[in-house]
Amino acid sequence: MKVLNVNLGRTFKTAIRSFASESKYPNGMSFALNDTQKEFQDLARKFVREEIIPVAAEHDRTGKFPWEIVKKAHALGLMNSHVPQQYGGLGMGVFDGCLVAEELAYGCTGIMTAIEASGLGQTPVLIAGNDAQKKKYLGRLIEEPILAAYCVTEPGAGSDVNGVKTRAEKKGDEYIINGQKMWITNGGVANWYFLLARTHPDPKAPASKAFTGFIVERDTPGLTPGRKEINMGQKASDTRGITFEDVRVPKENVLIEEGAGFKIAMETFDKTRPPVAAGAVGLAQRALDEATKYSLERKTFGLPIAAHQAVAFMLADMAIAVETARLAWQRSAWEVDQGRRNTLQASIAKAYAADIANKCATDAVQIFGGNGFNSEYPVEKLMRDAKIYQIYEGTAQIQRLIISRAILDLAKQKN
Repeated sequence: MKVLNVNLGRTFKTAIRSFASESKYPNGMSFALNDTQKEFQDLARKFVREEIIPVAAEHDRTGKFPWEIVKKAHALGLMNSHVPQQYGGLGMGVFDGCLVAEELAYGCTGIMTAIEASGLGQTPVLIAGNDAQKKKYLGRLIEEPILAAYCVTEPGAGSDVNGVKTRAEKKGDEYIINGQKMWITNGGVANWYFLLARTHPDPKAPASKAFTGFIVERDTPGLTPGRKEINMGQKASDTRGITFEDVRVPKENVLIEEGAGFKIAMETFDKTRPPVAAGAVGLAQRALDEATKYSLERKTFGLPIAAHQAVAFMLADMAIAVETARLAWQRSAWEVDQGRRNTLQASIAKAYAADIANKCATDAVQIFGGNGFNSEYPVEKLMRDAKIYQIYEGTAQIQRLIISRAILDLAKQKN
């Protein structure tokens, strides 16, 4: 417990800051990080300050993939922390990974996405892989700084997963895969992919039976990544289409069994949407910090612009949004770490954090005025980088569909 002296106008009052576990009225909640979490957060902050922020603008300008940063992050243990200890990892939770994700995103969400997308790619194996698959593919990620990718989206099938047309036909002890994927993050740099393909012969089969999840090696003949896409923001991230032409995958690379792919893909999002939300919060926090610093330096009418209520209230609203979005990702990550289904909380966190990232970035540009519209200042990059948070890992509209269905189902159960 800490006692703080707070200056409120002309009077002084004593404020007591305590956590619920220490307080007079314990209720089981605590907002304190444990010592390990604090160490990882501090390590990530130092890494961002020294390794990411100095080069973020250059990676944004050139679109060069941040391999050197990936290698350093891997060496420090800032990647793959959720891999179980028996496969060489640290066995940390989703909450722990989110702490690191927020800090990395503070420095550059493009670089953060390059790192975090590997977590998305490997989560299906964490959820559904057998012991041999985990040893081979998760162990490989621990041994050297390589990446995985999540290969589901297609040119005509994004949010509508049931529209996936890539097919996998079983022939003997292997599957022959043909199709086209699109917007695959880490598509050109991954060592292996999680791939969702249609295996049920009936095109009208329900999603719960139609799809199968595969682990596919990058160097498999017939697998061809396309050109790197030039996107509006997060340019350090590698996004490509991938073509599969008679790609042969052994049956031992099937996750669980035929028909289990859709369930695996959806369960993956329960674990990966919280880190995406945390990344959006990291961007929003950076926007707030940059805007606050600038508002204290820039003067109009003889005063720092922070002294004008119009600007001060914008900063206040940004702070409210950042704090509440952070609580949202923390709740969603905590729920899944308790072994409970967190689909509702994950979608709330992802939708809200994505929206506030865009709002905070836009407001930061406004506070910077004409300078904010110029690439010499950091906030225009934040504005470009923020938009994708409302699109990838389920659009803002899909999140609202998930949320509305969940609350309506709960209401029906009560009746």
